[in-house]
Amino acid sequence: MPPPSDSEFEALRQPFPFGQRVLRNRIVMAPMTRNASPGGIPGDAVARYYARRAAGGTGLLITEGTYIDHPAANGYRNVPAFYGPALDGWRRVVDQVHAEGALIVPQLWHVGGARRRGMEPVPEVPGMGPVSVFENGELVIQGMSQADIDLVVAAYAKAAVAAKEAGFDGVEIHAAHGYLIDQFLWAGSNPRTDGYGGSLANRTRFAAEVVAAMRQAVGADFPVIFRFSQWKVSDYAARIAADADELGRILNPLAAAGVDIFHASTRRFWEPAFDGSTETLAACTRRVTGKPVIAVGSVGLTRQFELRVRNRSNELAESSSDLAPLLAGLARGEFDLVAVGRAMLADAEWASKVLSGRAAEVTPLTDAALKELQ
Repeated sequence: MPPPSDSEFEALRQPFPFGQRVLRNRIVMAPMTRNASPGGIPGDAVARYYARRAAGGTGLLITEGTYIDHPAANGYRNVPAFYGPALDGWRRVVDQVHAEGALIVPQLWHVGGARRRGMEPVPEVPGMGPVSVFENGELVIQGMSQADIDLVVAAYAKAAVAAKEAGFDGVEIHAAHGYLIDQFLWAGSNPRTDGYGGSLANRTRFAAEVVAAMRQAVGADFPVIFRFSQWKVSDYAARIAADADELGRILNPLAAAGVDIFHASTRRFWEPAFDGSTETLAACTRRVTGKPVIAVGSVGLTRQFELRVRNRSNELAESSSDLAPLLAGLARGEFDLVAVGRAMLADAEWASKVLSGRAAEVTPLTDAALKELQ
């Protein structure tokens, strides 16, 4: 198949309304954890990292996961916080990204049951999740009470306000990959029997409360993105929805609560979302909600790579550098924005090269690029 013609890239070049502002194109930098913020503070190197991708032509940058102001929110060392002194660092990031002509949103994060005792900022606090979990007789995940849920909802709303005051252009809620909000959405991790478990409506309630609180806190014109996934870090075959109907029953209450854009996280953007269908997760999301959608999942990769989670190797992920299916889906209106992750690690100018017809000049992903993340 011949490479796409210049005219086929036109849909990717189009601006896109984003709250009271406008994205200069349809390319988004996907959120990628970096473990490069000791003490939770994003420093000058972090600001340079984002500014390079902004200077490289990206329209919207979504930051790595940044944990909200709750004692159990963080689960990893050297990831950034989103409260207190960390906000000064984030303001520097925002200023440098804006100076390069791009917009930026923080990905607000609570890791839930991924946390273990000993992790900053409050080492004695265990993880939190829908139900308590014990390992070798020790409580490692605390089942959340109504008071716990209310505190987390309030912390998300506080973070949204902080993002607006720091000059960010919107926010993204991390509700994917087996972290706290996703743990409530997925029946496999949520056996609760109260109003937050059981039915799809109940499992969606916590997420909807988070969205509604954030929307009320920041007003109508501050974009709220909701990133969700079927797969989990611990289970690639996991599903929060069995078919398009169930997906709509999960996502439409979130749209009603205040989500502006859905970020449909898949490992391979081109694969069908459900058995018996040719529709991708992004396209299905667009159809059942009517909301704008970001497509993501191995966009622009030129080789296979090996995922490593907690020092264990997982299957090799198939990848493709062929942008034709992506451009065709965008042109058909199956989704509205395209998020690029690992490919943009290797080449900070990925967006400008692709948009100017120089895709052949893109630096390919290497193991060294994955390690450096500069």
